[in-house]
Amino acid sequence: MTPDKSTELLIVVTTFASLEDAKKMALQLIEGRLAACVQIQEGVHSIYRWDGKICEGKEVLLTAKTIVDKWIDISNFIKGHHPYDLPEVIAYAPEKYEAHYGKWVESEVK
Repeated sequence: MTPDKSTELLIVVTTFASLEDAKKMALQLIEGRLAACVQIQEGVHSIYRWDGKICEGKEVLLTAKTIVDKWIDISNFIKGHHPYDLPEVIAYAPEKYEAHYGKWVESEVK
């Protein structure tokens, strides 16, 4: 599928300390039509440096499917509603995806 750039799929990733926070964000993203589908995966083991110390802990991974046109909106929403001081907000644009799925994602966020 080669859609115009504004409707290309985007996979947005962030993490949470709790399943409850991830579910709350997932529902808000779907209800706000910022994402068509959100997947939540528990049991992610994270190791990172924060405030000069190496930290380790379990997190919950949230993956949201949206389109490029929604990047600014979904990024700002996550940053504004996330419990972390500095949330991870990373997006990937898949090079290829099934055309009907892409159309469905687009229709759900417009």
